[in-house]
Amino acid sequence: MNMRLTQAPIDTLCANALRFLAIDAVEAARSGHPGMPMGMAEIAVALWTRHLKHDPTNPGWADRDRFVLSNGHGSMLLYALLHLSGYELPLDELERFRQLDSRTPGHPEVGHTPGVETTTGPLGQGLTNAVGMALAEKLLAAEFNRPGHPIVDHRTWVFLGDGCLMEGVSHEAASFAGVQRLSKLICFWDDNRISIDGDVAGWFADDTAARFRAYGWNVIEAVDGHDVEAVDRAIREAQANADNDIGPTLICCRTTIGRGSPGRAGSADVHGAPLGAEEIAATRAALGWPHARFEIPDEIRSAFDARARGAEQRAQWQARFEAYAQGFPEAAEEFRRRMAGELPVGFGILSNAILRGVAKEAATVASRKASQQAIGRLARALPELLGGSADLTHSNLTDWPACGAVRADQPGRHINWGVREFGMAAALNGIALHGGFIPFGATFLVFSDYARNAIRMSALMKQRVAYVMTHDSIGLGEDGPTHQPVEHIPSLRLIPGLDLWRPCDAVETQAAWNAAVMRRDGPTLLALSRQNLPHQQREADQVQAIARGGYVLAEAPPDAGGPALVIIATGSEVALAMAAHDTLAAEGVAVHVVSMPCTSVFDRQDAAYRQRVLPPGVPRLVIEAAQPHGWWRYLAGGRGDVVGIDRFGESAPAAALLERFGFTPQAVVERARALLATTGTGA
Repeated sequence: MNMRLTQAPIDTLCANALRFLAIDAVEAARSGHPGMPMGMAEIAVALWTRHLKHDPTNPGWADRDRFVLSNGHGSMLLYALLHLSGYELPLDELERFRQLDSRTPGHPEVGHTPGVETTTGPLGQGLTNAVGMALAEKLLAAEFNRPGHPIVDHRTWVFLGDGCLMEGVSHEAASFAGVQRLSKLICFWDDNRISIDGDVAGWFADDTAARFRAYGWNVIEAVDGHDVEAVDRAIREAQANADNDIGPTLICCRTTIGRGSPGRAGSADVHGAPLGAEEIAATRAALGWPHARFEIPDEIRSAFDARARGAEQRAQWQARFEAYAQGFPEAAEEFRRRMAGELPVGFGILSNAILRGVAKEAATVASRKASQQAIGRLARALPELLGGSADLTHSNLTDWPACGAVRADQPGRHINWGVREFGMAAALNGIALHGGFIPFGATFLVFSDYARNAIRMSALMKQRVAYVMTHDSIGLGEDGPTHQPVEHIPSLRLIPGLDLWRPCDAVETQAAWNAAVMRRDGPTLLALSRQNLPHQQREADQVQAIARGGYVLAEAPPDAGGPALVIIATGSEVALAMAAHDTLAAEGVAVHVVSMPCTSVFDRQDAAYRQRVLPPGVPRLVIEAAQPHGWWRYLAGGRGDVVGIDRFGESAPAAALLERFGFTPQAVVERARALLATTGTGA
């Protein structure tokens, strides 16, 4: 039974409520991280009960503040805050922490728990997501706000720990945030000096305050993280910094991990393990907490409950937005559309018309150049298209006419990310999560390794992000094996939910871009060539079939009774397949050529379509200038072969490399003849 509390200040009681919800949930699960929630409880009370702008009854309200728990292992702190604030997260879900099908997974997951803004756990990426969110807020405000009508005006708050700051991606993100002067980004550093291995003094001795000042941040030092009033004063100072647009703010909060635990506070023992019944009893006694497991008094619930306050804040914003809509109806409707993630009315028809126009142009260009042209076409129709490159703009070809560069004092649509591939990718996730933009970012395909975990997070969170990865094979030439991707394409195809397109010409490149912007349930990666690729002639139905991921580009003669061989190829190797087709056809061998720019999209097609494209029982030869193992599943009962690369490349002109590695028409024809001889088919 709940009881009224009078023996301690309400802020102290609220902080202890957060502590014991975390303690009890971790103990019930026999798994989890109680130390951080216990250490950051007062910081959470100061922010969530006094400053955070949010409406628990409408978690998707466009102008809410964004809160990111970058140190996501402390997820029970966030779940406790969401529950007590009034989100649709009942107490029994906290009791089921880390259990199958609960809404309280081990690390916060966006789309799974109401009020969670991003999936965190891989340290440093939450902070970097928040940088993307803050950038999105700033750019949307510049685009949509009008004098007297600030419809975009919110802050991005981040909790982060020592682990986030040790991860290299935090350097990339913080440096970028400083140079872009993302003043509405406010971060709280949980300076408890403990990580899993113990006291961090032996491996983390940075002068963090000096480091962030060097990035261009405002730094508020020596804040007692267990004093709600001290934290409140720091927040007000940070808000003043934001109002004066003088850069992001880091609030350095000195804390004790596991505060309140007599036997474990201040040690690594409390970081990632339950306290146990004996230590929990001792902690209850030490903090004067007389309540049963998961019991929260009404007085504390009232102090946290943000429903009335949030509804009032949202109503005030709604009134401002309605006044805005009266004065600027077109802009208001555009804002609604973009925040809903919807494409313009008629975009599907327009995108098909664009694709048909590219097919008529019949251009022979590198697919990276075709991508630049596609971006320019789509950018005219999609003002939400926002992107750039990790310091390779003129190699990746990601700018377009009149795009405008994003600078601290200048809005634009093209972002120079600097040499920050990981930071770029993780920030793109934040932009997508914020809403209002379709973001894309580019680098060389070989450097996808730097960005890979953030690409994985795009897929895990099902975010509409496009990755433009150029120089996709040994065909890039003289830069050599350090820059020639071999294993990258098949390894990226292994990421569930990522659609990887490797187009063979300008038409397929436009189709891939159309698919990327129209897809709403996950990311897309375009693997693009440095070298020119010849245009492939198609009928209208073949142009439309590109969207199905794989299709028959060249058919065996109608009187052949079906193909004796199917050649499957992607990207630059489709031209080899077509050349081999012509040679073999002259020899009387009936060959289908299948262009398969996206295996995952093709795999989602119905069985009847897939069998029409890949007739059962017919030998198959696959050609791709990459590690070949992923292709064996497409071969008909072992009746097939793969022309691929199972070693690193060399430094030489592209033509010499392609000949060395067997990517010439004659070499492909010889492999085809050998396959046909082995299977007993052919002319």
